[in-house]
Amino acid sequence: MRAMSFGQGGPYGPGGSQPPQPSAPDWSALADQSARAGRRRKLLFIGGGALATAAVAAIVATAVVSSGHKDKGGGDSAGGLPTPQDLPSESAAPEPTFSDVAPPAPPKPLDIISSARRDKAPLSAATLFPEKRAAKDDRSYTKAASASTTSCAAGTQGALGSVLTNNGCRKLLRATFSRDGVAVTVGVAVFDGKAAAEKAKNQYKPNIASLTGGGVPAFCRRTACQSSANAIGRYAYFTISGYTSGKAVTASDTAALQAGRDVADYTFRRILARGSAQASAEASATTAN
Repeated sequence: MRAMSFGQGGPYGPGGSQPPQPSAPDWSALADQSARAGRRRKLLFIGGGALATAAVAAIVATAVVSSGHKDKGGGDSAGGLPTPQDLPSESAAPEPTFSDVAPPAPPKPLDIISSARRDKAPLSAATLFPEKRAAKDDRSYTKAASASTTSCAAGTQGALGSVLTNNGCRKLLRATFSRDGVAVTVGVAVFDGKAAAEKAKNQYKPNIASLTGGGVPAFCRRTACQSSANAIGRYAYFTISGYTSGKAVTASDTAALQAGRDVADYTFRRILARGSAQASAEASATTAN
């Protein structure tokens, strides 16, 4: 058997028959085929994405629906949101309220003692001058005597009686205080209103009559003495001051002048205290009601 040799041309040798040669590839067809395949892959990719999106949406919808079915508190079954009734109120704390009605103003003492209609507390020499002494700064005067009368002119001398009567004086209260040989009598004339008291003060003419008793003899009856006149509310008050020895008071005399001022100031404070006490009582009654 002859051995086969492989030379140029392959196993068939130079004299043997040649096998059919392959034809060249159709590159244009291959390109079209590749393009068609790429488009199919792209469509498949896009379609797959849409399917994936739809699947996710379905899952979310299912979750939302499931959440709505599980809500037993009355919430929105479609969206799982609470209803307006389930929401908390804006403020748990109550808002402050304000009254349109202002509280009444407290009564004023001066208003009370300016009118007999409101000035109703018991009134006498004992209630107006209840203390045994009248004090001012470091000076103290002992109360010697006191008296009340509804005949106002009876407690005066000179022209003062007619002044009080003509202006409607209802009562005259007197008290005498003394210190170191000086005596002072104060007379408080009571009227129905402030206007009458002011008029009596402005028309003042001497004198209030001095009041004796309690160790104080008659004074300022036939000798010169110091006098004064003033008013507060429905009260006009007058003083006369001098020496228990009967010595005349001169223009330069300071002891009688100071005593008269001290007792007049004490009287002013006592009348105002009367108004303050009644104002306090009115305020307490208003609060209780």
